[in-house]
Amino acid sequence: MNNLLELTAELINRPSVSFEEGPFVDWLQEELADLDHLETIRIGDNLIARTNFGHPERIVLAGHSDTVPVNGNDVARIDGDVCWGLGASDMKSGLAVFLELARTVKNPTKDVTYVFYAREEVAAEHNGLNEVIAEQPELLEGDCAVLGEPTAAAIEAGCQGTLSFLITLKGAQAHTARPWMGRNAVHRLAPILFELEAFKVRTPTINDCTFCESIQAVHVEGGVASNVVPDEAKVRFHYRYAPDRNPAQAKKFVTDLLAPYLEPADDVEIVDGSPACMPSSEHPLLKQLAEDNDLEVRAKLGWTDVARFVGLGIPAINFGPGDALVAHTADEHVERGAIEKTYNALHALITT
Repeated sequence: MNNLLELTAELINRPSVSFEEGPFVDWLQEELADLDHLETIRIGDNLIARTNFGHPERIVLAGHSDTVPVNGNDVARIDGDVCWGLGASDMKSGLAVFLELARTVKNPTKDVTYVFYAREEVAAEHNGLNEVIAEQPELLEGDCAVLGEPTAAAIEAGCQGTLSFLITLKGAQAHTARPWMGRNAVHRLAPILFELEAFKVRTPTINDCTFCESIQAVHVEGGVASNVVPDEAKVRFHYRYAPDRNPAQAKKFVTDLLAPYLEPADDVEIVDGSPACMPSSEHPLLKQLAEDNDLEVRAKLGWTDVARFVGLGIPAINFGPGDALVAHTADEHVERGAIEKTYNALHALITT
């Protein structure tokens, strides 16, 4: 095993902000294209490298190549056993693990597909996996998949779904000296915001993984002028729901919650959403990964592309060296121990 902390730093120093991954993927392709044990396929800025030994089992190791925009941290810095820099946690360290496995494990006991895909950090419609699924979905097939999302070297199973709502409330304009002549749409926001603030968190436990739902108002808008009663107000809020609900059930829950405060002239629009997925940690290979390495198994509270793989019929988990608590921050970093623990666990999985 080469120095994975230094490899992580090298990947950080090769920029790959969303929509600008091309040169980074070019380099990955150069690193893997001439290896006799791998077949490489490029679809846009998505790179797939896979073995084809005809083993009865195939494991997919997938990670996104892009990062969020630079925040004064585009140059990697190693301090002892810690590497600092953009994407260190999410997810250049995970990519370093996958790249090292792809380059050095030439005779795995299971066939392996390495997927480096673009544009995960932006709207779902731009996700590079969409291109692969549209053009050659068979490239993603496998018995199970491991996504290198930051989990601090624990297994995070399943993921919560998301729904983003935009509610437009109507009122009637009037002069603020005579407000009784109109109706203040901004004031109508108050009971909705109180309802969201009082939301009783659901924490269902599914396959020993405890999920935690949330509803948060994330944007409000309204107002005409300082002397005008506003006739329209908008609130956007985000609902993260556990995988014991499907999108239709989640939508009904929210609309029922808000129904007492809405009127026929008001508008409720779903502006974005991604389905939840059930935990796949009981799949034999994924269970083996957890048990052989004494890994903690917990719920994934955010949304990740495990949902896409599960939607394709491929059991999937999140397992990577980064820490989600520092992802996307100016102080993003990763520790050597977590990288090596992740590498060792995955190395054992594909070689024994």
